[in-house]
Amino acid sequence: MSGTPARPSLDDPSGAHPVWSRDFSLFFVARAVAKLGDTMLPVALAAGLLQHGYGAGAVGLALAATSAAFAGLIVFGGVIADRFSTRRLMIGADLVRLGTQSLAAVLFFSGHVVLWQICAIGFVNGVAGAVFQPGVAGTVPRLATDVQGANGAIRIAEAVAQLAGPALAGLLVGLASPGTVFAAHATTYAVSALCLLLLRLPPAARSRGDRVGRGARAFRADLAEGWREFRARTWLWSVIAVWCVYMIAVRGPTVPLVATEVVRQHGPGAYGLINSALGAGTVVGGLLALRLRPRRMLRAGAIALFACAGFPVTVGADLDVAAMAAGAAVAGAGMAFWSVMWATSVQTQVPADVLNRIHAYDVAGSLAMMPVGQALAGPAAATLGADHVLLAAGGMSLVVVAALLSVRAIRDLVRMDAPTTLRSAPTATGENVCPERA
Repeated sequence: MSGTPARPSLDDPSGAHPVWSRDFSLFFVARAVAKLGDTMLPVALAAGLLQHGYGAGAVGLALAATSAAFAGLIVFGGVIADRFSTRRLMIGADLVRLGTQSLAAVLFFSGHVVLWQICAIGFVNGVAGAVFQPGVAGTVPRLATDVQGANGAIRIAEAVAQLAGPALAGLLVGLASPGTVFAAHATTYAVSALCLLLLRLPPAARSRGDRVGRGARAFRADLAEGWREFRARTWLWSVIAVWCVYMIAVRGPTVPLVATEVVRQHGPGAYGLINSALGAGTVVGGLLALRLRPRRMLRAGAIALFACAGFPVTVGADLDVAAMAAGAAVAGAGMAFWSVMWATSVQTQVPADVLNRIHAYDVAGSLAMMPVGQALAGPAAATLGADHVLLAAGGMSLVVVAALLSVRAIRDLVRMDAPTTLRSAPTATGENVCPERA
């Protein structure tokens, strides 16, 4: 038996789904504050670099340095998280980013801003993020007996941060300077590290074989083991495969083309309103995920994704701003509900001793195709027209949902709320069978 705390079944007649323990509250604050800081960063970079004579390409390069390091190294971060204390790794990653963002603040305050230095800081931040992020998946089920409720609460906090962060950053830039935003961003990592330092985590399940300290060969073995566990679950790798298509055909082109079309046709104020509606819808989706407890979570989540088609379609059809905002709100709700169903499925279906590695493969696979879709958006819009590309993206989002629901391992996966130690090995189809519900 591992040290993972038992999670009561949702069939518990008491109906209790405890979330807000002292330790989960600390973790919640850490995630919410750090997310607030992360949403402030693009505004600070754009304002700061433009003030120092750089163009939009420099802003993109600085952001790309972070995302490239993160996407390229997160799989290795998953192995590290499964071999060592995730709490210590997350605290260390926060302290590294506290230092880098403080350095960035000093550079902007001093007026000595060199692009390669900002890119180097961004790269280090990406490496720290790759070490930090895998531990998030393994920490949630160790802190909350109601994993779905915990994920819903975190998703709501992230949505609120997405709404408040850019506005707060813009206010700080206007009242003070971009350096102030970087200083505030550094402070959010200090708060996150302090919350994690105060956290009391129950013992984690050790990686099979307990290979800590055996060198590169054991590291490669852990990496391979994570890949085998990933491949063994049809529902898991099928979702990631479908999500790659979603990133190329829907999310990738939608983000830049919606911004371009809305600003060009209706002005930046309208784009801000639509983004606010998207955030508000995300909050609603998170609240729904707190209330609804579907037996087949991925099926319910996939059905909710039908709502995402309306956003690119309303923009592509050049409807009025109110219709676009409504489409964005509904899309945000659908995506948030899916996100909670997916995160909870991964955290409750995957054994604790490989969860961080599986989560790393999940994040890497989900993000890998995003830059491809973004890169293809411009040429596709130039050839077909931005409106046609957005309408096609709306159609492809329906295809993606149909693809998810067509895979039996996805649509028939039954929710699991028992401890990981009670789970059987995956079946031949990649599904795990809960003994209590077989």
